[in-house]
Amino acid sequence: MQRSRLRFAIYSSAAVLAVGGGIGAAVAATTAPTPGSLTASFTKDSDWGTGYQAEYTIRNGGGSAVEGWKLVFGLPASAKVTSFWDTTITGSGASRTATNASWNGTVPAGATVSFGFIVTGSGDPTSCTINGASCSGGAATPPPATATATPTKTATATPTPTKTATATPTRTATATATATATATATTPAGSGVLVAPYVDMGLLSNGATTLSSLASGGGVKSFSLAFVTSAGCKASWFAAFDPRQKQFADQIAAIRSAGGDVKVSFGGATGVELAQACTSVSALQAEYQAVVDAYRLKYIDLDIEGAAVADTASVARRSTALAALQKANPGLKISLTLPVLPEGLTADGLNVVKSAKNAGVDVDLVNIMAMDYGRAGQDYGNLAIQAVDSTKAQIKSIYGNSDAAAYRMVGVTPMIGVNDDNGVFTQADARDLVAHANAKHLGFVSLWEAHRDKNACSGALFQCTNVNQASFEFTRILAGFKG
Repeated sequence: MQRSRLRFAIYSSAAVLAVGGGIGAAVAATTAPTPGSLTASFTKDSDWGTGYQAEYTIRNGGGSAVEGWKLVFGLPASAKVTSFWDTTITGSGASRTATNASWNGTVPAGATVSFGFIVTGSGDPTSCTINGASCSGGAATPPPATATATPTKTATATPTPTKTATATPTRTATATATATATATATTPAGSGVLVAPYVDMGLLSNGATTLSSLASGGGVKSFSLAFVTSAGCKASWFAAFDPRQKQFADQIAAIRSAGGDVKVSFGGATGVELAQACTSVSALQAEYQAVVDAYRLKYIDLDIEGAAVADTASVARRSTALAALQKANPGLKISLTLPVLPEGLTADGLNVVKSAKNAGVDVDLVNIMAMDYGRAGQDYGNLAIQAVDSTKAQIKSIYGNSDAAAYRMVGVTPMIGVNDDNGVFTQADARDLVAHANAKHLGFVSLWEAHRDKNACSGALFQCTNVNQASFEFTRILAGFKG
């Protein structure tokens, strides 16, 4: 059975990175808290028995902005914070202190900010204060005493994976410029599926796992299903199953009944993409339509890489067919998944976007494969963030839209753990990328690939990340993306 992998040929580039940078250092640079009318509420996003994901939402009910916040909460001995985003959490024992990042320290009047974290174990917070006052707005309830005199940062549950032989890269303050936005959340444009890890359906077909088990394990609701390719000019799941027979339909139904949804992704690194196999636009459109009908799809993804991204004839044919498909299916969301470098989409990738626009496709998202740059030894979190910003600038140039609108058209998909080029994308990198995605209100985040994250193993890259991690750790970090 063919097992497609989302990756692309490594492109050489003489371009020199003008800046490093990311979120890590900026998160630690906080603003001194000032008094104000802040309250905070705790919500639990998901609970898998041996741990849970939660967030605090801080609200300014006063008439003026508050500069800086510090939230102190107590935890029972049975609970331990193992990762976090949009904040820095310090402390151990019975008390934790969450402080603002450099970019979300200002809370305008009437606005909210939030931060999230993952707990291993069980037990909700036992107390909460915000800038010294009770989180509920009444008198402060002191947190439980802790025997630890000096707080210790608890960034990850497991030892941070070792990067390549170079020294640990220093994350610069570049990220401080990435998020000067107000603290109020904007309603994200882009796909209604905000977080959807890719699933290699070839691995799923052996029956060892289900979409529902991947969802509950990772604390997410939706997935990108990879890959539909061709068997002649006929749609096929990785040359094994005819989608018209509705393979996996029961699993997709279970995901939808739990409040999630799926994207079906056409293409990938191996096999022949339909637009290359079908020589007429009408035949190509019919095959896309057959898959849309079989699974009642609201979202499709075109993963265009390898030879397909440079094949101008199939690019044009695909664009025309997608425009017609969208007209026949009002509201259908179409994303383009493309190779990227830190400096942005390649020339071939830009041509794919321009071709779709010129053909009349309403492109929902340009999802970048933030992986395999051919720069092993560099910081793959920083490179992914740079690729996001570079792609935003390219989208703005093509569509003539605002920075905010261009960011909402950007999706980002890193290859977690060790990449094909031996670069390493760590849990710290994932937290930084999610923080940047939240700050800029991207349209979509994903990862390659859900089984690799579940397995948390060392071995062949199609099934292992080859970094020290807990099962589903990357997925749970990505679940902190709120759009």
